[in-house]
Amino acid sequence: MKILVINPGSTSTKVAIFEDEKQIDLKVLRHSPEELSNFKTLWEQFDFRLKIILDFLEEKNLKPSDFSAVVGIGGLLRPVKGGTYRVNDKMLEDARANFQGEHPSNLGCALAYEIAKLGGVDAFIVDPVSVDEFEPLARYSGHPLIQRRSLSHALNIHAVARLASEKIGKKLDETNFVIAHLGGGISVCPVKGGKIIDANDASSDGPFSPERTGGLPLQPFISLCFSGKYTEQEIRKMVMGKGGLVAYLGTNNADELPAGTLYYLAPEILQG
Repeated sequence: MKILVINPGSTSTKVAIFEDEKQIDLKVLRHSPEELSNFKTLWEQFDFRLKIILDFLEEKNLKPSDFSAVVGIGGLLRPVKGGTYRVNDKMLEDARANFQGEHPSNLGCALAYEIAKLGGVDAFIVDPVSVDEFEPLARYSGHPLIQRRSLSHALNIHAVARLASEKIGKKLDETNFVIAHLGGGISVCPVKGGKIIDANDASSDGPFSPERTGGLPLQPFISLCFSGKYTEQEIRKMVMGKGGLVAYLGTNNADELPAGTLYYLAPEILQG
């Protein structure tokens, strides 16, 4: 089987071609904050990212009909068990509504569906961000009005758990790991028997990352929210999309920065 795989992320669009389980081609197209700033909303990026993927196929002299299936990363959909799902109208409706939040992974099922439709094949997602395998205690946040959500980079977390199990010669359901995904957002997850039993919601908590603030001091943040200087949408973008390295340094790509950049640009922060 020849399979096209699509992964729209916060800092890039990755496109790969597989023959059965063997990757035969890969292209990573990185997007600067300036490039993405041309789009006011996530879904305004759809045609831009679709064209990139179709251009990639044209470069390889391939057509959508050359594939047995098209697979996109799954986004912040309704909570589901880990696994593979065929893209349908209800899934697309939830993705376009940003059901549990706005993130480029929401584009994955729609991009896969559009290309699969051109080729007359089925589209799928695997282990979307909204995979929910939490144990009961993981849902407690510190206040009963707010329940912790199971949102993580589940696709990569599950894949790494399988690879690590194989490497140490154990069955997946016999293993316990702590696995970290490091990307535009960062997920750190305890994985028990192949299930993600807890996770920092990378859109709201955890370490700061290339584009996200991670956990913030709550009292100053509350003051910022009620300062009257920012809209709700601006605050949300400040936390996820324009936080982290982007907020401090104007870039989401640490490879562009020489050693010590943060110290020289913001010494007052590091020195308190």
